[in-house]
Amino acid sequence: MYRTLASGFIFSMPATAEPSAGSRSATSDSSPPHKSTLASLSLAALGVVYGDIGTSPIYALRESLHGGHGVAASATNVLGLLSLILWALILVISVKYLLFVMRADNGGEGGMIALTALVAPPRTDARMRRRALVLVGLFGASLLYGDGMITPAISVLSAVEGLEVATPIFVPYVVPITIVILVGLFAVQRRGTASIGAIFGPVMLLWFATLALLGVVQIVQHPAVLAAVNPVYGFQFFQANGWHGYLVLGSVFLAVTGGEALYADMGHFGLRPIRLTWFAFVLPSLLLNYFGQGALVLTDPSAAEHPFFRLAPHWALLPLVALTTLATVIASQAVISGAFSLTRQAVQLGYLPRVDIEQTSETQVGQIYIPGLNWLLMIACIGLVLGFRSSSRLAAAYGVAVTTDMVFTAILFAVVARSRWRWSLPAVVALTAAFLSIDLAFWGASLLKIPSGGWFPILIAGVVFTIMTTWYTGRAILADRISERSQSVEDFLRGIAERPPLRVPGTAIYLARDSSIVPHALVQNLKHNKVLHERVVLLALAVASTARADDADRVRVEPLSDDVFRVVATHGFTEEPAVPAVLEQLRATGFAVDVADTTFFLGRETLLVTERPGMALWRERLFALLARNARRATKFFHLPTERVVELGAEIEL
Repeated sequence: MYRTLASGFIFSMPATAEPSAGSRSATSDSSPPHKSTLASLSLAALGVVYGDIGTSPIYALRESLHGGHGVAASATNVLGLLSLILWALILVISVKYLLFVMRADNGGEGGMIALTALVAPPRTDARMRRRALVLVGLFGASLLYGDGMITPAISVLSAVEGLEVATPIFVPYVVPITIVILVGLFAVQRRGTASIGAIFGPVMLLWFATLALLGVVQIVQHPAVLAAVNPVYGFQFFQANGWHGYLVLGSVFLAVTGGEALYADMGHFGLRPIRLTWFAFVLPSLLLNYFGQGALVLTDPSAAEHPFFRLAPHWALLPLVALTTLATVIASQAVISGAFSLTRQAVQLGYLPRVDIEQTSETQVGQIYIPGLNWLLMIACIGLVLGFRSSSRLAAAYGVAVTTDMVFTAILFAVVARSRWRWSLPAVVALTAAFLSIDLAFWGASLLKIPSGGWFPILIAGVVFTIMTTWYTGRAILADRISERSQSVEDFLRGIAERPPLRVPGTAIYLARDSSIVPHALVQNLKHNKVLHERVVLLALAVASTARADDADRVRVEPLSDDVFRVVATHGFTEEPAVPAVLEQLRATGFAVDVADTTFFLGRETLLVTERPGMALWRERLFALLARNARRATKFFHLPTERVVELGAEIEL
């Protein structure tokens, strides 16, 4: 069935056969797109996807031992923390995300929006259930925007603070240097993920090799630290520290931040390169470094203040700070790329207004750049650095959004496994209970950070969630208001048959919101100009609930009369709704359209805020503001500007 949206979109929820577990992943996984080799994709993924989690060793163990809720650097505590970090990486990243959650791809795309589209069933008898699941997914996606603002700030700031370890002379310059680096990071985003990944990949290869080497040197000197592999040490940590130990869990969670961004970035590189890179290189390097830090602290408890930088000999400290700064810049790329992907998915599915989206790769549809979002993230990051001024203070704000998002991901994954993949109920319950037991523990510990900074990502998520729900609801109300003053296609055809208007040469294409009613622009044109073109095409652009539409369903042409045609063109929520491409597809079906002899008619509405039932007045004003600032339909649909006519109308909300 089709759900009406505004501006020429129809959100399609086709009742097609549901995929079996991992079927779509297997498809996208077995054939790397556009002849890219697995090795090159893995290297690029190393540079973009794993930057966030790969730089966690800079501050995760430090905050657990020396942060606001840190514990004493005793043998019991160090071995306990290492055990918790190891098993968190294995259970949360390796098992939950890489083995299970990333099977829930939507045509190769991952992230909360793609997952939300998977759990939204097409059946009308599940409308309330669908609405609840969509709201959960939207709030989960909103949380990632807060994370996308904090991650670059804390990553780069923690790296630059390494200069303080080398010499106190740099203390006054840490914040200014951090800001300069952040400006440079966001300035290069226009180059696209492919070129950035090609540059960053080799740097991150060196970074992870350095992590492993620094850790091995300490482990060889103090091999007893390897005893932390035993999970019993994790339980002993809680026994020794009680409630305070639970508070420290919020800092332990810093070791696994980046899992959600990893899932959201799946559409950029594919599942196989991400899995291969993690198990073959990233996970071993991280564990070696964490255990190396633990071995150092067991020998010298004073090293707990900066265990990562203390791993390096004094002569190598400045080169390590330089490499760390590069790595943290790269770390920010994962969440930035993930934010771009989520935004495009939200726009296509009707949860955000149209925005400028630039395709940065001719071969990879998932690689995009969104200028407005890019600069907004940059301003937020700089504001966070100026407001918190240290990575330890920022760590207090970090984790709330990601842990909440991980809880929602586990819930939505359970719905996908049960309703779409038909897994048995006991298996789904057991697996979800295992995931939630870990996620909820981290979530509860992170919530305690809200008074000291955790409120920031919650505030950002609340703002984004309000915008998403207001836009979606407002578009539905707008479509209802327009349909009230529109007529059905049948009535229109009957009217022009009874009273034939003057026909003029050429083809007129009207973008339709709903394929069952006449576009308002057509009614306005006939009413005021008293003419109709020789051939009229009602074009509806449908957005499928999958990342990419099937080629067989791309274009459907239905003759309504000898000279009036209805065309429904379907594209996935990661694909560009380009009208010229639709016309090329029509030509392949034998329905040729000469653009030089075609006029495109669009409706432009002036929205009036009223007290009619629908939304609160403040939400109507917000919706009208968003609509006025949305990207023009002419550019969004890639229409030739010299062939476009816009007809306005006032609509009361």
